Amino acid sequence: MKIAPADALLVIDPQNDFCEGGALAVSGGAAIMPLINRLAERFDRVILTQDWHTQDQISFASNHPGAAPFTEIDVAYGRQMLWPDHCLQGSTGADFHADVAPTVQKALAVIRKGYNPAVDSYSGFFENDHRTPTGLAGMLRDLGVTRVFLAGLAFDYCVRFTAEDAVREGFEAVVISDASRAIAPQTEAAARENFRALGVVEIEVSALLSAHS
Repeated sequence: MKIAPADALLVIDPQNDFCEGGALAVSGGAAIMPLINRLAERFDRVILTQDWHTQDQISFASNHPGAAPFTEIDVAYGRQMLWPDHCLQGSTGADFHADVAPTVQKALAVIRKGYNPAVDSYSGFFENDHRTPTGLAGMLRDLGVTRVFLAGLAFDYCVRFTAEDAVREGFEAVVISDASRAIAPQTEAAARENFRALGVVEIEVSALLSAHS
């Protein structure tokens, strides 16, 4: 698979809180940062997403007395997983991981999401109400992008829902599996099942870069 001029790399939430030592650490999160940098070197268009929460975010278990992280509740827009407090606006945890700095410097834009306290946001395209857009789709269309490649954290949540929404918005979507990491095996398997159903392609870094060596 060759990278084409109408392709973009979407780097999903490469933030400190999703890496080792962070508030919502994904196992192996820091290890993908050098891979992301290698990928970013090959793309003309690189866009990052960034979780950007307020302390009163509806998805924080701490805002629901008696509720525990990693349980679900019903909210106005449906079922919502509760998380430990993470990626608070302006905090070190919300910062991009230091090892991904070359990619951050190259990025054309950063799409901040999850800043509405009443709605969580996994996808880089829409908040979790599936109605409120982030502006990413319009930006990609303005850039002439027709296919997006995705890498980052976490495979089974923000990468997954960004990839699925990309397809629904009319883009081809390719997830770079080994440049992503999942939170849990069950949700990783569910993501892959949805990818197959929607036509989201998975590829590994070596297969992508070897086509350009």
